[in-house]
Amino acid sequence: MKSLSEIETVSKRSTKAAGFSWGIAEEVGKNTRMLETFGLSGIKNLNYYFQIRNNKKFEKLNLVSNENKKTKLEFCPIIAGLSFLDQVRSLESFKEISFENIGYPILFLPFISRASEVIGKKLELKIDNRIFLLNYNNSIYSNSLNNGIVSIGNTVKITFQENKDSFDENEWNDLYKLSENTFVEETDSLKQAGAGAGLTDND
Repeated sequence: MKSLSEIETVSKRSTKAAGFSWGIAEEVGKNTRMLETFGLSGIKNLNYYFQIRNNKKFEKLNLVSNENKKTKLEFCPIIAGLSFLDQVRSLESFKEISFENIGYPILFLPFISRASEVIGKKLELKIDNRIFLLNYNNSIYSNSLNNGIVSIGNTVKITFQENKDSFDENEWNDLYKLSENTFVEETDSLKQAGAGAGLTDND
């Protein structure tokens, strides 16, 4: 079994060899490591993307809007992902961002996960019928883990989730009331112990 360090290093070097800058290669290396950590097919999708890219061009999306439609070519998942990550703070006001035809969208996913951490909000990513909930770059919940190679995302949507508790106020109050049983009543002895150095000074 390959180590995560090996996965990151080989992914980074292959990305540079495929024609990207070292800066982008560093990002892809981290992303592929993350995908494999969460049980998603990072190596498979990256490998096939680079093979296809030898004979097929992909459109570079440098400026992301709320609706992103291809002109002729499928969007490059790496450039689209980097652009989203760089611009996420200004894109947050849209609430939902859509993309038409992203090639190998599993490679796009880690950028969205990292964007979730940047803005401190959960993001929902839909790639056709696949749904991913990205939690501050700490975990990924999905109905479609490790489905192998996904060559095209025909309809890709990102929804910004509002931060809110998963419980209601009554549930919180019940639990808080129970927690009060651990509180210690303040006694004279406790007051004296916490008042400072006491009567003995060792200096």
